[in-house]
Amino acid sequence: VQLQAFGGGLVQAGDSLRLSCTASGFTFSRYAMGWFRQAPGKEREIVASITGSGSTYYPNSVMGRFTISRNNARNTVYLQMNSLKPEDAAVYYCAARYGATHYTKRSDYEHWGQGTQVTVSS
Repeated sequence: VQLQAFGGGLVQAGDSLRLSCTASGFTFSRYAMGWFRQAPGKEREIVASITGSGSTYYPNSVMGRFTISRNNARNTVYLQMNSLKPEDAAVYYCAARYGATHYTKRSDYEHWGQGTQVTVSS
């Protein structure tokens, strides 16, 4: 199993950024996918999850600004981030978990990508 996240970078507050995560080594459509982030000194937290059928979940902190989507034919999950704020700066990780529902805890996920850095300047 391999997850590879990319697309991070340095942006200004208010800008947009799209992260991608490509998966291999498992039947992608049967796995729930999640995006997490971890800022220095803070716990890793979920920012979005999506089931194999496309149902999505967002915490209040990103609701209305972030959009998770997936392309099962391309084994890829995306995170579109709009109206970025300095507090969104973190390392962003994609994660995979076998199952058909939403998983929101770090411990729920079996497989993790390497992380991609998002920096937001004010």
